[in-house]
Amino acid sequence: MEEKDSRHMNCCGNDSGCRYRSRSRSDEEKKALRSRLNRMIGQLGGISSMIDDDRYCGDVLIQLSAVMSALRSFGSVIMKEHLKTCVADEIKNGEMEVIDEVMELFGRLQ
Repeated sequence: MEEKDSRHMNCCGNDSGCRYRSRSRSDEEKKALRSRLNRMIGQLGGISSMIDDDRYCGDVLIQLSAVMSALRSFGSVIMKEHLKTCVADEIKNGEMEVIDEVMELFGRLQ
């Protein structure tokens, strides 16, 4: 029971039904994720400037497509890590209901 509780606290951030979840990430992981986010924020700022500058719709759409692709890629990175860490731990501990959560998450990412 002790092992399950410590794993549960690590993945979910609390032991009261996982209403608020968290996962510890290394400084390297955080840096890589922040870098991706900052790039997307820059792209969105560029799109905003393009709108202000009355740029051609096709050019705006190309930039928008790039941001959408970056977001999908970012989601895939987060999902992969979620599967390798939190989901794997829960399955190892016999908590198979996590599969339903994962399926819902896949649906949301599409």
